[in-house]
Amino acid sequence: MLLEIDPERPRPRQIQKVVEALKRGKVIVYPTDTCYGIGADIFNKKAIGKIYRIKDRPKQTPFSFVCAGLRDISRYAHISNYAYRILRRFLPGPYTFILEGSRQVPKMMLTRRRTAGIRIPDHPVCEAIAAALGNPIISTSVRVGKEPVISDPREMAEVLGRRISVTVDCGIIPAEPSSVVSLVNNEPVILRRGKGDVTFFEL
Repeated sequence: MLLEIDPERPRPRQIQKVVEALKRGKVIVYPTDTCYGIGADIFNKKAIGKIYRIKDRPKQTPFSFVCAGLRDISRYAHISNYAYRILRRFLPGPYTFILEGSRQVPKMMLTRRRTAGIRIPDHPVCEAIAAALGNPIISTSVRVGKEPVISDPREMAEVLGRRISVTVDCGIIPAEPSSVVSLVNNEPVILRRGKGDVTFFEL
Protein backbone atom coordinates (compact mmCIF):
# COMPACT_ATOMS: atom_id res chain seq x y z
CA MET A 1 0.00 0.00 0.00
CA LEU A 2 1.29 3.43 -1.00
CA LEU A 3 0.16 5.98 1.57
CA GLU A 4 0.63 9.67 0.80
CA ILE A 5 1.19 11.75 3.95
CA ASP A 6 1.82 15.48 4.24
CA PRO A 7 5.43 15.67 5.53
CA GLU A 8 4.67 18.80 7.56
CA ARG A 9 1.19 18.00 8.89
CA PRO A 10 0.67 14.25 9.16
CA ARG A 11 -2.90 13.22 9.94
CA PRO A 12 -3.33 10.99 13.00
CA ARG A 13 -5.53 8.53 11.08
CA GLN A 14 -2.81 8.02 8.48
CA ILE A 15 -0.15 7.56 11.13
CA GLN A 16 -2.37 5.01 12.86
CA LYS A 17 -2.58 2.94 9.67
CA VAL A 18 1.20 2.70 9.60
CA VAL A 19 1.37 1.86 13.30
CA GLU A 20 -1.24 -0.88 12.93
CA ALA A 21 0.90 -2.49 10.23
CA LEU A 22 3.97 -2.36 12.48
CA LYS A 23 2.04 -3.92 15.36
CA ARG A 24 1.03 -6.78 13.06
CA GLY A 25 4.68 -7.50 12.35
CA LYS A 26 4.73 -5.88 8.93
CA VAL A 27 7.65 -4.10 7.28
CA ILE A 28 7.25 -0.50 6.13
CA VAL A 29 9.10 2.21 4.22
CA TYR A 30 9.08 5.55 6.02
CA PRO A 31 10.78 8.96 5.69
CA THR A 32 13.62 10.36 7.78
CA ASP A 33 15.65 13.55 7.52
CA THR A 34 18.40 11.77 5.54
CA CYS A 35 16.59 9.24 3.33
CA TYR A 36 13.73 6.77 3.29
CA GLY A 37 14.19 3.86 5.64
CA ILE A 38 12.97 0.29 5.82
CA GLY A 39 11.42 -0.19 9.23
CA ALA A 40 9.84 -2.61 11.66
CA ASP A 41 9.13 -2.80 15.38
CA ILE A 42 12.44 -3.76 17.06
CA PHE A 43 10.55 -6.19 19.32
CA ASN A 44 9.23 -8.28 16.43
CA LYS A 45 11.85 -10.88 15.50
CA LYS A 46 10.00 -12.11 12.40
CA ALA A 47 9.74 -8.60 11.00
CA ILE A 48 13.42 -7.98 11.70
CA GLY A 49 14.24 -11.23 9.91
CA LYS A 50 12.33 -10.00 6.86
CA ILE A 51 14.47 -6.87 6.74
CA TYR A 52 17.68 -8.87 6.98
CA ARG A 53 16.52 -10.88 3.97
CA ILE A 54 15.51 -7.75 2.02
CA LYS A 55 18.87 -6.14 2.69
CA ASP A 56 20.78 -9.42 2.27
CA ARG A 57 22.68 -8.50 5.41
CA PRO A 58 24.36 -10.88 7.89
CA LYS A 59 22.62 -11.03 11.26
CA GLN A 60 25.93 -10.36 13.00
CA THR A 61 25.62 -6.70 11.96
CA PRO A 62 22.71 -5.11 13.85
CA PHE A 63 20.59 -2.31 12.48
CA SER A 64 20.34 1.07 14.17
CA PHE A 65 16.94 2.20 15.36
CA VAL A 66 14.78 5.31 15.68
CA CYS A 67 13.38 6.61 18.96
CA ALA A 68 10.60 9.18 19.36
CA GLY A 69 12.54 11.39 21.78
CA LEU A 70 15.28 11.70 24.39
CA ARG A 71 13.07 10.14 27.04
CA ASP A 72 12.81 7.01 24.92
CA ILE A 73 16.57 6.88 24.37
CA SER A 74 17.08 6.80 28.13
CA ARG A 75 15.06 3.55 28.21
CA TYR A 76 17.17 1.84 25.58
CA ALA A 77 20.65 3.15 26.31
CA HIS A 78 22.88 4.02 29.25
CA ILE A 79 23.32 7.78 29.02
CA SER A 80 25.90 9.69 31.04
CA ASN A 81 25.48 13.38 31.81
CA TYR A 82 28.00 14.14 29.07
CA ALA A 83 26.16 12.02 26.50
CA TYR A 84 22.84 13.58 27.48
CA ARG A 85 24.17 17.08 26.80
CA ILE A 86 25.39 15.94 23.37
CA LEU A 87 22.09 14.27 22.49
CA ARG A 88 20.10 17.29 23.64
CA ARG A 89 22.23 19.58 21.48
CA PHE A 90 22.19 17.54 18.26
CA LEU A 91 18.85 15.72 18.28
CA PRO A 92 16.49 15.65 16.51
CA GLY A 93 18.89 15.70 13.60
CA PRO A 94 20.78 13.72 10.94
CA TYR A 95 22.95 11.80 13.40
CA THR A 96 23.31 8.22 14.55
CA PHE A 97 24.84 8.01 18.02
CA ILE A 98 26.47 4.81 19.24
CA LEU A 99 25.67 4.16 22.89
CA GLU A 100 25.81 1.26 25.32
CA GLY A 101 22.47 -0.51 25.05
CA SER A 102 20.24 -1.21 28.03
CA ARG A 103 18.52 -4.49 28.90
CA GLN A 104 15.43 -3.22 27.11
CA VAL A 105 17.12 -3.67 23.72
CA PRO A 106 16.73 -7.10 22.06
CA LYS A 107 20.10 -8.90 21.85
CA MET A 108 19.91 -9.08 18.07
CA MET A 109 19.91 -5.27 17.96
CA LEU A 110 23.19 -5.03 19.89
CA THR A 111 26.80 -5.42 18.75
CA ARG A 112 29.17 -7.81 20.51
CA ARG A 113 30.17 -4.89 22.71
CA ARG A 114 26.50 -4.39 23.62
CA THR A 115 26.29 -1.06 21.81
CA ALA A 116 23.49 0.22 19.60
CA GLY A 117 23.08 2.92 16.97
CA ILE A 118 20.24 5.26 17.92
CA ARG A 119 18.56 8.03 15.92
CA ILE A 120 15.93 10.74 16.38
CA PRO A 121 15.44 12.07 12.84
CA ASP A 122 14.18 15.60 12.37
CA HIS A 123 11.10 14.60 10.38
CA PRO A 124 7.51 15.08 11.63
CA VAL A 125 6.18 11.86 10.06
CA CYS A 126 8.99 9.70 11.37
CA GLU A 127 8.62 11.17 14.87
CA ALA A 128 4.85 10.69 14.79
CA ILE A 129 5.13 7.02 13.81
CA ALA A 130 7.68 6.22 16.52
CA ALA A 131 5.67 8.10 19.16
CA ALA A 132 2.37 6.43 18.24
CA LEU A 133 3.95 2.96 18.14
CA GLY A 134 5.55 3.41 21.54
CA ASN A 135 8.57 1.32 20.50
CA PRO A 136 11.69 2.12 18.49
CA ILE A 137 11.71 1.35 14.75
CA ILE A 138 14.55 -0.22 12.80
CA SER A 139 16.44 2.31 10.70
CA THR A 140 18.15 1.16 7.51
CA SER A 141 18.26 2.84 4.12
CA VAL A 142 16.20 1.62 1.17
CA ARG A 143 18.88 -0.12 -0.84
CA VAL A 144 18.58 -3.48 -2.54
CA GLY A 145 21.85 -5.34 -3.06
CA LYS A 146 24.59 -3.02 -4.31
CA GLU A 147 22.20 -0.62 -5.99
CA PRO A 148 22.26 3.08 -4.92
CA VAL A 149 19.90 4.22 -2.17
CA ILE A 150 16.48 4.97 -3.67
CA SER A 151 15.03 8.48 -3.19
CA ASP A 152 11.59 8.15 -4.81
CA PRO A 153 9.02 6.29 -2.64
CA ARG A 154 6.99 5.22 -5.67
CA GLU A 155 10.06 3.56 -7.14
CA MET A 156 10.65 1.88 -3.78
CA ALA A 157 7.14 0.45 -3.80
CA GLU A 158 7.75 -1.02 -7.26
CA VAL A 159 11.18 -2.45 -6.47
CA LEU A 160 10.30 -3.93 -3.07
CA GLY A 161 6.81 -5.09 -4.03
CA ARG A 162 5.03 -7.40 -1.61
CA ARG A 163 7.98 -7.51 0.75
CA ILE A 164 6.76 -4.15 2.08
CA SER A 165 3.26 -3.69 3.50
CA VAL A 166 3.13 0.11 3.63
CA THR A 167 5.23 2.67 1.76
CA VAL A 168 4.80 6.14 3.22
CA ASP A 169 5.03 8.71 0.42
CA CYS A 170 6.24 12.12 1.59
CA GLY A 171 7.78 13.05 -1.75
CA ILE A 172 11.33 12.57 -2.97
CA ILE A 173 14.04 12.76 -0.30
CA PRO A 174 17.59 13.04 -1.71
CA ALA A 175 19.49 10.26 0.04
CA GLU A 176 22.42 11.30 2.20
CA PRO A 177 23.59 9.10 5.09
CA SER A 178 23.55 10.31 8.68
CA SER A 179 26.76 11.13 10.47
CA VAL A 180 27.68 8.36 12.92
CA VAL A 181 29.35 9.29 16.21
CA SER A 182 30.26 6.94 19.04
CA LEU A 183 29.76 8.29 22.56
CA VAL A 184 30.89 5.11 24.31
CA ASN A 185 32.96 5.87 27.44
CA ASN A 186 32.28 9.58 26.92
CA GLU A 187 34.87 9.66 24.16
CA PRO A 188 33.31 11.00 20.94
CA VAL A 189 34.62 9.19 17.88
CA ILE A 190 33.45 10.03 14.35
CA LEU A 191 32.70 6.74 12.60
CA ARG A 192 31.08 8.19 9.47
CA ARG A 193 30.81 11.69 8.05
CA GLY A 194 27.37 12.29 6.59
CA LYS A 195 24.68 14.93 6.51
CA GLY A 196 25.20 16.12 10.07
CA ASP A 197 28.02 18.59 10.85
CA VAL A 198 30.65 16.83 12.97
CA THR A 199 33.16 19.66 13.48
CA PHE A 200 32.14 19.87 17.16
CA PHE A 201 33.52 16.37 17.71
CA GLU A 202 36.85 17.23 16.09
CA LEU A 203 37.75 19.83 18.72
